Amino acid sequence: MDSLLSRLFSSEEEEMYILDCMAYLMVFMAACTFITLLFENVPYGRYATSKYGFPVNVRFAWFVQELPAFAVPLILVFWTVSAKISLLPNRLLVVMYFCHYIQRSLIYPFLIRGGKATPFASFVLAFVFCIYNGYMQIRYLSHYAEYPASWVTRPCFITGSALWLVGWLVNVHSDHILRSLRKPGETGYKIPTGGMFDYVSGANFLGEITEWAGFALAAHSVHSLAFAIFTTVVLASRAVAHHKWYLTKFEDYPKSRKALIPFLF
Repeated sequence: MDSLLSRLFSSEEEEMYILDCMAYLMVFMAACTFITLLFENVPYGRYATSKYGFPVNVRFAWFVQELPAFAVPLILVFWTVSAKISLLPNRLLVVMYFCHYIQRSLIYPFLIRGGKATPFASFVLAFVFCIYNGYMQIRYLSHYAEYPASWVTRPCFITGSALWLVGWLVNVHSDHILRSLRKPGETGYKIPTGGMFDYVSGANFLGEITEWAGFALAAHSVHSLAFAIFTTVVLASRAVAHHKWYLTKFEDYPKSRKALIPFLF
């Protein structure tokens, strides 16, 4: 793998420049996505339509589209050689990343109950994004990120790691609540209650946004920040859309519940 990458990039400086450009491009894509989502919802789940391609089985789609976010970094970590990965801050950040995607790619898809098929276009875009982001995040952390040994005791790392953990727990717990709404074989929608759903309609989205915001704070890199920004744009839009949908769908939907930020928004 290292020999292949060395043929693609003539020097480490060149690859680092490419990684930086990938991060800035992701921020640009986030801006474009923000504008697009002002006029249309992300086309999957309850907002899926046939104009975005033929339907793909939801379990298959989630497993295949998320798998590169786990598999590509795994190859980068275990089939390439770098002294950076032996550093404690780098290892902890890589572990945070893998904890999310082990759950998202290898566990979550097989626990889904019901759920609408994913349009092919959404499936392909998610697949490409996971390759792109997986490479950018882990290549940087495993080969280029340089943190002092004391980084793990700094406030930004401690606070960021705590936010990541809280977000991860909220995300996993919220997914459990959503699954529990449906009995085996059911496909309809119900009002979620419990956990952060007592405060916001997009509890699962709030958890994931918090995760990657914490990760970005702990990593202190343009690459992690770009990912956090892109995640926030997409999931915040989806949380707002869900909130409006719930209010329209259910007359008894709690009026005190916010879309994404408890008591505020």
